[in-house]
Amino acid sequence: MTKLIVRFCIKLLLIISIVFSIHIGILYFLNIPLFENKIILAYIVNVVLAIVIFIGLIKLKKDNEQILGFVFLIGSFLKFTIFFLYFYPIYKQDGNMSTLEATSFLTPYFACLTVEIFYLSKLLTSK
Repeated sequence: MTKLIVRFCIKLLLIISIVFSIHIGILYFLNIPLFENKIILAYIVNVVLAIVIFIGLIKLKKDNEQILGFVFLIGSFLKFTIFFLYFYPIYKQDGNMSTLEATSFLTPYFACLTVEIFYLSKLLTSK
């Protein structure tokens, strides 16, 4: 199981690094300030939560495999709860939330979610 966690972390960090580089590259190309909208914090929060959720799923698989999907959904709910409690009020300070602000959180969210789903499917099919 430790090997699976290490592989998950390496793949997650590799993919999130590529996504972050592309995200920053697009912002640079469009001449938009690169590190506004709490973009770095959004990436860090999503990666840390993805790792914590995955480790929790691995621990849970040993005891109660039947509820892994439910716990995975709770993890996604947790990410959105953090978004609405912390990021959303900051993004709404000016009265509206721009596309740039939304993508600052949603881009790393969906990148992490993709890796989590891939590894969750591996976890569910492994014996």
